[in-house]
Amino acid sequence: MLDPIILVMFALMALLIFFMFRNGKKRQQAMQELQSGLRPGAEVMLQSGIYGTVESVDEAENRVVLRSGTTTLVAHRNAVAQIVSPSEAPEEPTADSALAPDDDPAFGERFPSSEGTAADRTELENGTDSDGEPKTDRGEPGDPQAPKA
Repeated sequence: MLDPIILVMFALMALLIFFMFRNGKKRQQAMQELQSGLRPGAEVMLQSGIYGTVESVDEAENRVVLRSGTTTLVAHRNAVAQIVSPSEAPEEPTADSALAPDDDPAFGERFPSSEGTAADRTELENGTDSDGEPKTDRGEPGDPQAPKA
């Protein structure tokens, strides 16, 4: 049989290894967010403490061109320690941004269809039926548009 102290040591080692992997994933995710935020116009700080504004990013060569005062610097992308203020440039449009806003009618509200006649639309806008009588919310029996209790 195993001694309880040895079991506790194995459990602590397993816990240590778990936290090491978790910390590595968090660092990798933070670095990915930093690299994705490098856009022209963003103000950044290099690891050496130099502040500058990103002029261009060359992803093929992993270089960033910065303007610091009147000086232009070329640095490796990994030399950027943090983004001080992100650029105001809009991001690339995604599939979600191309969708129209939700313009569905509210519950119980009806919009005139494009197939309806002008008289039908007038009736809907005025709240009257074809005889000029005011419409009520109670439908005829068997009316599919009638509200159900």
